[in-house]
Amino acid sequence: MHIKKIFYLILFLVSFSVKASFILLPMDETTQKNHLKAYGITYWCLDKQYKASWLLNYRGGSFLLPDAPEIRKECQIRGVSFEIISDSEQESILQEISSPSQNMDAVVLEKAPKIAVYTPKGKQPWDDAVTMVLTYAEIPFTPIYDEEVLTDQLLLYDWLHLHHEDFTGQYGKFFAIYRNAPWYIEQKKQAEVLATKLGYKKVSEEKLAVAKKIRDFVIGGGFMFAMCSATDSFDIALSAEGVDICESMFDGDESEANYQTKIDYTKTFAFKNFTLDRKPEHYEFSDIDMTEKRRIPFEKDYFTLMDFSAKWDPIPSMLCQNHTQLIKGFMGQTTAYELELIKSNILVMGTCELNGEARYIHGQKGKGMFTYYGGHDPEDYQHRVGDEPTVLDLHPNSPGFRLILNNVLFPAARKKKLKT
Repeated sequence: MHIKKIFYLILFLVSFSVKASFILLPMDETTQKNHLKAYGITYWCLDKQYKASWLLNYRGGSFLLPDAPEIRKECQIRGVSFEIISDSEQESILQEISSPSQNMDAVVLEKAPKIAVYTPKGKQPWDDAVTMVLTYAEIPFTPIYDEEVLTDQLLLYDWLHLHHEDFTGQYGKFFAIYRNAPWYIEQKKQAEVLATKLGYKKVSEEKLAVAKKIRDFVIGGGFMFAMCSATDSFDIALSAEGVDICESMFDGDESEANYQTKIDYTKTFAFKNFTLDRKPEHYEFSDIDMTEKRRIPFEKDYFTLMDFSAKWDPIPSMLCQNHTQLIKGFMGQTTAYELELIKSNILVMGTCELNGEARYIHGQKGKGMFTYYGGHDPEDYQHRVGDEPTVLDLHPNSPGFRLILNNVLFPAARKKKLKT
C-alpha cells in the first residue's frame, strides 16, 4: 500500500510538472497590468540564460518563457500579469501561430543585448524618454558620451540610443529663447571644453567625428535607436561633412557661402533633398521636421502603425508589436518627418494620415539597422524645457513607450534567413 502511495505521488508530481511548463506574458489590452515591465521580465530571463519566444501578433505580441519559480516570483514582485500554461497548451498556441492563415510568428530570443545610451554626463534640464523607460522596466544600460564613442567603446555594445542631441554643433538651436539662461551658457561652455580636450577646434567638428563613429557602429552590425532631434541632426551632420553650416554665435565665425549646394545626401541614413534652416534664431534644423507644418487638433493627434506580415517581414513586425494600432501623437523639437524627404529604401512603420507625415521609420545600413522615432516623450504631449519628468507608474500600458522597448528587445532575436 505504501509503495502504491509513493507511485501515485510520483505520478502526480510528474503530471503536474508536465502540465505547468511555460509562462505566458500576455500583451493584449485587457489582460496585462504592466506592459512596460513585461519587457523587463523578458530581458531579465535572457540575462539569466533562459530562452524566450516573442509571439508576434499573438495577443498583442506576448512573450513565452519557461516556467521557473524565480521567474514567477519576479513577475509578482514587478506587478507583471502572467499565465501558467501546460505543454499541450503551448503546443496548440504555437500550432495556431504557425498556421499559414494566421498573420503571426514565433521568434526565438537568444541573448540579452548590451545597451548603451548616448547622453551627456551632467543633468539636462529635460528628461529622456528612453532612459526613463529603461529604468522603469528595470533593463540595465550604460550611459556613454563623446569620450567613450571616440575611443571606440561602442564595440562593447549591441544597441545604442541617441539622447536628444544636436550633432550639428548649434546647441539645439536654443539660442533665440535661452541664450541668457544659465543652463544654456554652461552647456555651451562644457561642450567647448570637451571639444578642445578631445583635440578639436570646434564643437561642430567634434560632433561630426562622434556621428561618424556612430555611423561606423551601425555599418559594422550595431542597432541604433534615435528620437526627436537626434534623428535629423545626425543625418544633417553627416551630410554636411567638411561644410561650415554654423553661424558665428555657435562657432565664432560665419557659415560658408552657399552651403546648401554643398550638402551630400548620399551620406545620410534616412533623409534626402532637405533644405537646411539658415536662421540661427529659428528653433528648427531643416524642412525634414513637420512641427511647424502641423495643423492637427490635440484630440485628433494619433498615428497609425503599419500592418506587416509576421512570417515574411519579422523585423518591422517586431518593431510594431502593440496592443493597439493607433498611437497617441506627441510633440518634440523634431516631431515627425516630411514623407517626400525620406529615402525610398526606408521603411515607414507609423504615419499620421491627417498630416501626411511619418512618425516611426526603420532602415538598414551596412550590416546594422536603425530606427528613428519622432517626438520627445510619448506621454507628455508638448514637453517644455523645465517641465516635470513623466511618472511612468501612471502609464504602465503606454503604447508609445512600448515602441521604444520593441527596439530594445529586437536585437535579441535569432537571425532568420530572409525569405525574399
